[in-house]
Amino acid sequence: MADGKPSRKRLLGRHKPSREHQGSPQHPAGDATAPTGREDALLPHGAHEEDGRGRSASLEAAGQAGPPTRARRLASVREGVARGGAGARERIVRTREQAKAMLGHLTDVLMANAPRIPVRDLDTLRRQFPGLGPEQLADKLVSGAAAATSTVGAGIGAAAMMPVPPAMPTELATEVLGVGAIELKLIAELHEVYGQRPPGSLKDRSTAYLGAWSSERGVDVTKPSTYSLSMGSHLKKQLRQQIMKRMVRNVPNLIPFMVGAAVGAVMNRRDTRKLADRIRADLRTRQVPWDALPALGPLEQPEDALPEGVLRGELPPGREYGGHGGAHGH
Repeated sequence: MADGKPSRKRLLGRHKPSREHQGSPQHPAGDATAPTGREDALLPHGAHEEDGRGRSASLEAAGQAGPPTRARRLASVREGVARGGAGARERIVRTREQAKAMLGHLTDVLMANAPRIPVRDLDTLRRQFPGLGPEQLADKLVSGAAAATSTVGAGIGAAAMMPVPPAMPTELATEVLGVGAIELKLIAELHEVYGQRPPGSLKDRSTAYLGAWSSERGVDVTKPSTYSLSMGSHLKKQLRQQIMKRMVRNVPNLIPFMVGAAVGAVMNRRDTRKLADRIRADLRTRQVPWDALPALGPLEQPEDALPEGVLRGELPPGREYGGHGGAHGH
């Protein structure tokens, strides 16, 4: 107010209850539990009336209703995780079994095709490349094989453009078998160039070259036990490992948009040269000069030889890699 006197509202707000009211039984002066408007505003509607116990009754009811709901949800989550984990384990086991069966099949096909690979003996090679020494002739063989495996890689990369995902493992398998046949021919002819022809029949020599391909080492002709047919189970294990390694390395060949074709060509050329370098370095340690070689005679040629187009990487993938029948059966 302008005259400094308090307003009537302030005087009414400061009015204290009478002495009788303060001392009445309904509102004792020291009662700390007397409800106030502030506490009632903080409580849910009707909470102070539940069960005659006020706020504590409401909280107890909420606590009893919550845990069963959470427990049911946790149980559902655990059940779903357990079901999903069991399904994932089954899928992993099934995938492993399929991969193992595929590797076994590819190993059998490669072993069946090895004796079908025509190999040129040293006299034939020297007639086809006159005037070249051992190293120059070996260089020619490596260049030809690298070009052939490069062609296979480019073809597989181009085939990967087709939108057929289930065919991708087939493309990889075809590439490994095609490249394997080309590299086996290279290994056999390098052994001719360095005077290290393994003794025995066509099947014996094919087994020896399979061991050289899987171990990436030359055949030691002074130790026939290292490549005899008695090492069949060990050889199969080595071949499966080499095939799996090659398939993993060839996965980038399936990149779409023709990138895989370029990648496949480069990677196959590089891998074939790397393999040849290892084989040649090993064979040089046991090399026999041409003028010191005994007359070995011509090599036995297979009756159902793989076509030269397959060994040059020019035939469409999958034409000759089934392992059934002869070269003209498809």
